[in-house]
Amino acid sequence: MENEQQKYRVLARKYRPKVFSDLIGQEALVRTITNAIQKDRLAQAYILTGIRGVGKTSSARIIARAFNCVGPDGKGGMTPNPCGVCKHCQDIANDCHVDVIEIDAASNTGVDNIREIIEGAKYNPLSARYKIYIIDEVHMLSKSAFNALLKTLEEPPERLKFIFATTEIRKVPVTILSRCQRFDLRRIDQKTLTDYFKSIAQKENVTAEEEAIALIAKAADGSVRDGLSLLDQAIAHGNGDVTTEQVRQMIGLTDKTILFDLYEKLMQGKIEETLKAAESQYNLGTDPLILAQDLLELTHWLTRIKISPELANDITISETEKEMGKKMASSLAMSTLTRTWQMLLKGVSEIKFSESPLKSLEMLLIRLAYASELPTPLELIEEFKKNPASVSEAQKKTEKLASPPQSVSEKPSISPNPTPSVSQPMERQPIRSVTDIVVLAKKAGEMLLSFNVANFVHPVEVNMGKLHFTAPADAPGNLCQTLRQFLDAQTGIKWDIAIVEGTGGHSLKEEAQENKRRLKETLSAHPLVQEVLSAFPGAKVDTFHLHKGETFDDTHSFDKNDDENML
Repeated sequence: MENEQQKYRVLARKYRPKVFSDLIGQEALVRTITNAIQKDRLAQAYILTGIRGVGKTSSARIIARAFNCVGPDGKGGMTPNPCGVCKHCQDIANDCHVDVIEIDAASNTGVDNIREIIEGAKYNPLSARYKIYIIDEVHMLSKSAFNALLKTLEEPPERLKFIFATTEIRKVPVTILSRCQRFDLRRIDQKTLTDYFKSIAQKENVTAEEEAIALIAKAADGSVRDGLSLLDQAIAHGNGDVTTEQVRQMIGLTDKTILFDLYEKLMQGKIEETLKAAESQYNLGTDPLILAQDLLELTHWLTRIKISPELANDITISETEKEMGKKMASSLAMSTLTRTWQMLLKGVSEIKFSESPLKSLEMLLIRLAYASELPTPLELIEEFKKNPASVSEAQKKTEKLASPPQSVSEKPSISPNPTPSVSQPMERQPIRSVTDIVVLAKKAGEMLLSFNVANFVHPVEVNMGKLHFTAPADAPGNLCQTLRQFLDAQTGIKWDIAIVEGTGGHSLKEEAQENKRRLKETLSAHPLVQEVLSAFPGAKVDTFHLHKGETFDDTHSFDKNDDENML
């Protein structure tokens, strides 16, 4: 038993790629290096970038073996399919080849370390075809170390090659990047990882549920090494059997059915039930951050299938999830989903850095539950178009939902100076002109209505309780209805409002423009202005400004309460 334990190697090391055919999901790298070897067009330096565990260091070792392989008989040349048998292949695999030097830049960051490489680069390889330096996490090198490397990197000896690997490509100076052939190793998609982990489970004679493998592939987030480590852990956790429930407990994931149920309660504003469900998951071992991230991911998925329902037919998704997802996506408005996404995105960040993750999660859920019942901006606009008097009620509802509910014993506080709402008449005053209606609308805060009246109402008959007018073709279609509802509410009487045939008077906008034109003519004719115009040939009166109550000559006085200023 002791000997068996000593021989055991973790899956990430046991199944580490040894040839290009073992690499998964990196076809571009394999094709380019293969062609370069076959055409004998090798670069002096390569840089491999990508997230952790996608095969950067493994790829560097395979490239080193491909460049130095001599075949089983010791007479072969470079090959994209290294034999794995010759001394060079075996020594590189065992990390003991004298001409293939691996350096961890995280612990060898200084210029002195690079100077050692530069000194060693002067000498030909002892036994291999190429001397190769593999520098892992190269972005960790200091600025001076990078500078020291530049000259050697640009004009290296004929039998010297550099292979760099990094997870932070943006931290590598452009002067280094420009001297390297770059390969971006992509994340491995979930389906590819799932198929790969299934094959590993079969090789290990492990019974694994398909959904359990899919969960591991999802949690790996594109990293082969991370996924293999999780699979290793799951095998040990289940004593040789990998089940979905065990994987969920191990990773701290929420069951999808429970997650959908929690999300549905959240969107219905059932805050007490939502908090109980979240607490239950926490007691079962679910990390609050992971639960929030699951809700965020679910929101994204629901939004996508709302746009493209066929996306729900992913083979990695169970039939139950598909049905629940389609039903939920159809019942939620796009505005609700996008608002939920924004709130969850901010909430995940808060939970991540919170000293009390559970409390932060609960506060996030409370915000989401109350927000679920708030009207969207579009709904408010539509409601305003239909019934301006209802805006006040919507505002009251919003304020009520946005604040914590009062207990039975609490008495609602009353503002000493309540703001008058649209539905409550302000102080009653006679309406004798269109100007009176505009002034009343402005006082009530109905700026859009005042604008529409001033621009589109051409009065035919105006008196208290009656307004008949003509209107241009581009007037709002609901102008009559909106005016009637507003004036009924403000004056306390029923109004007769109608658009009639014939010719009406000038709108307030037209009157203001005419007043401005006449005033401009009067100003232009003044002797003082005429003198100025004579002194500057070609000059003309363009704009003018008068102070409130200020008069210009005895022919005209202008006040800022004039019709022009009503607009």
